Amino acid sequence: MIDQKHISIARSAVEKASLVTRHVQQRLASVRSMTKDDRSPVTIADFASQAVVARELARRLGGVRLVAEESGGFLREPEHKVHLRATIAALRESGAWPDASEDAVLGAIDRGAQEPDPGGTFWTLDPIDGTKGFLRSQQYCIALALIERGEVALGAMACPNLPRSSGAAIDALAPAAGPVGVVFHAVRGAGAFDPVRMATRSPSIRPPVRVAESMEAAHSDHDAAARIMNRAAGAGGYKAVRLDSQCKYAVVARAQADVYLRLPVKPGYIERIWDHAAGSLIARESGCSVTDINGKPLDFARGHGLEANQGVVVAPPDLHARVISAIAELRPA
Repeated sequence: MIDQKHISIARSAVEKASLVTRHVQQRLASVRSMTKDDRSPVTIADFASQAVVARELARRLGGVRLVAEESGGFLREPEHKVHLRATIAALRESGAWPDASEDAVLGAIDRGAQEPDPGGTFWTLDPIDGTKGFLRSQQYCIALALIERGEVALGAMACPNLPRSSGAAIDALAPAAGPVGVVFHAVRGAGAFDPVRMATRSPSIRPPVRVAESMEAAHSDHDAAARIMNRAAGAGGYKAVRLDSQCKYAVVARAQADVYLRLPVKPGYIERIWDHAAGSLIARESGCSVTDINGKPLDFARGHGLEANQGVVVAPPDLHARVISAIAELRPA
């Protein structure tokens, strides 16, 4: 049973994590200089974010099961001591964990190295979803979800660079001015919030259809998406908007985009549950249909991966049906 306590804890956890990720993102050059590693800022932000969320869940809920991307092994290696020191410094300086210590931080990170319980209850976390967006100072998110018996029951997602106004234009870049940073949450059967309850998406869509897709060609087949949307969008056409992370679920949920389309780029690729759990519930509770490219609901009851699914399609129901039909029509026999 999801109550206000669970909602408050989930929102607080991702919001605190966003303090430290934003702190690191604002200091990309200095972190790279210190570690001599171009990817080190996102590594440090990843570990710091997971530490904050794991600590918040343990502190307020006790011994919960947390399934996340990271473990503390990397930071324990002597050659990565500088990364550990930088992680602790970021936690302290950002105010996300003012009295962070080595042992406490490593212990918190390790709490995320647990196995899913498909028939039970567990939390899943992506501490930095959209690593390249983070490094480009563009869109990324911290995504946390509670899964009960294979169903996403609660999702919370902090998008530190997303405009607070749902009327703001969306592109790949973080806004240059104006208030930014949104924390979304959704409860199964009870709606989506940002933080007030979001209106159910209207079935009517003004052309051109706005399609949110991955920045990286390695994450989604852009050429195939173009063929599909040429057929599904109709006479009004479509406009592709590329951005990183589960923010794509959120921008469709609050009508800044109309479709999120993620197409497999190689046979056998399996999406990870933490990459879709929170965002999929937020979109679904806003009135969108959320399935894979075959029209099947996303199945979170198979462990770490969405092994029963291929790709993702998110849109208001009528448009969703047109996209699924276009995919079926264009698929080779």
